[in-house]
Amino acid sequence: MAGALQAMSLAVVGAQHPNVDGSDRRFEILLCPPGEPIELRPEPTNKHDPLAIAVYSARGVQIGYLSAERCGRIGQLMRLGHEVQAIFQGMSQGSTWIRVAFDGEAPALPSSSAMPTRDQDHGESIDDRFYPDEEWPDI
Repeated sequence: MAGALQAMSLAVVGAQHPNVDGSDRRFEILLCPPGEPIELRPEPTNKHDPLAIAVYSARGVQIGYLSAERCGRIGQLMRLGHEVQAIFQGMSQGSTWIRVAFDGEAPALPSSSAMPTRDQDHGESIDDRFYPDEEWPDI
């Protein structure tokens, strides 16, 4: 891979679903301050998506999953031995965001506390800090 991988902000989805242990993902998200460490756990036996990557708070409570569009590449990087570190970035209008960095780089909160703005018509981010990402090879 040419050059260092860029840090990026990623959406966390599925907060509305309860955890198997009965814990409430939305409540746990409210307990996460910006900058708190987050753990990413691949779930290769997930019956809905073998590429799924679960997202856990510093207290070990699941807060959701990386979006399906991101799991393939992030999972591939993890399988190839790239170190992936994550921190809680924040919430905006019901969306949850984490910040990830790679290969020994510590993730840092963006200089602005603003969360990504979404294009109302297409649901796409219009904030340069979030998109477009690097071109990723097919997995």
